[in-house]
Amino acid sequence: MTSSSNPTPYDPPRVWVWDQASGGRFANINRPIAGPTHDKELPRGQHPLQLYSLATPNGVKVTIMLEELLALGHKGAEYDAWLIRITEGDQFSSGFVSVNPNSKIPALLDCSGPTPIRVFESGCILLYLAEKFGAFISEDPVKRTECLSWLFWQMGSAPYLGGGFGHFYAYAPSKMEYPINRFTMEAKRLLDVLDQQLAQTPFLAGDDYTIADIACWPWFGNLLLYNQYSAAEFLQVETYLNAMRWAKDIQSRPAVLRGRKVNRVVGPEEDQLRERHDASDFDTKTQDKLTPKEQ
Repeated sequence: MTSSSNPTPYDPPRVWVWDQASGGRFANINRPIAGPTHDKELPRGQHPLQLYSLATPNGVKVTIMLEELLALGHKGAEYDAWLIRITEGDQFSSGFVSVNPNSKIPALLDCSGPTPIRVFESGCILLYLAEKFGAFISEDPVKRTECLSWLFWQMGSAPYLGGGFGHFYAYAPSKMEYPINRFTMEAKRLLDVLDQQLAQTPFLAGDDYTIADIACWPWFGNLLLYNQYSAAEFLQVETYLNAMRWAKDIQSRPAVLRGRKVNRVVGPEEDQLRERHDASDFDTKTQDKLTPKEQ
């Protein structure tokens, strides 16, 4: 790692004014205000759980969790997964904002009771589902607390991995040495934290697979196995042997293979299930479900 001063120093004004697009690849949807930009109701399907999402790491957490619950036989975990195209601003519709005022995917609406319950923030959704179905989190206070510690570790780590390293390494309009070095250091430190923990236990919270693993795998597993941000060589991910073992073990789970396909719009066509409304959707060619515009 080398160090250098910023070649184009920036002198911040006394008061920041929003007068131009900012954010590189995602500049068209970045804005400093909250609330809806247009009126549009969200669709509703027939199942108890209605998910509005996209197969980003945060979105994949929830579809994996739902598929894992269904694999355990929890019929109440049946769900409709509706595609939210964040690059087109679907998350700013009035319907979506009513479920998640923060306008971020994923958002869940639990319609199993007399009054629908909205749940937003991916970590909260995982915890809500774990408690609702009594799965993937221990009732033992020591094990439960360890699980929650790693769940919240992931929630706190994701901004450094995605919004920090991923943004400046892969998405920023130009490569800048200082932020890339800054967030690469943090990304590798987080990988080392993961690797050292997994040298002691098969899963993050101990011997059992929990929502801590379900939360962490879409971020760190994707980075380790699927070359997220095209950064595998740059980060030398193969050196994190324990984390790599963990990532491969979880990747082999059938529910994980299904969950990571839901609401996916990139990658090989066979890995994309734009919307999911029934378990049989996984057996139908995705191409048959695309609209002419999407084809």
